[in-house]
Amino acid sequence: SILPSPAPPGLPDRFRMFRSCEWEVLERSLNILQASDFYWGPLSVGEAHAKLQREPVGTYLVRDSSQGNCLFSLSVRMPAGPISLRISFQEGYFRLKNWFSDCVVRLLELVVAGTRNNPLHFDEMGGTPLV
Repeated sequence: SILPSPAPPGLPDRFRMFRSCEWEVLERSLNILQASDFYWGPLSVGEAHAKLQREPVGTYLVRDSSQGNCLFSLSVRMPAGPISLRISFQEGYFRLKNWFSDCVVRLLELVVAGTRNNPLHFDEMGGTPLV
């Protein structure tokens, strides 16, 4: 499930310089992300985890990353509690583990479909697979 919330309009001021082709990918993806029900914008990791703590396991949200070298973070309610995973942006693609796409929403769709048969494992999750 997702934790819906309205996101603020416009591009975050903290975005680094991009080549024009990357900027187009980023702007298009952000517009799609802002139209989704799960993008919270500038939400701290503590605030995200507090919101997810009260939600069922598997509930997630996307927020602006507080890490300077990442644009977005995926925060997920796991059995042991909420965790956050960084979504990187390199060479015009958003990346999470072995998945990549030129759109954050499409990336999440790929991850959801892919983890049904092959759960994700991250050090941040303490060995608990993400399905």
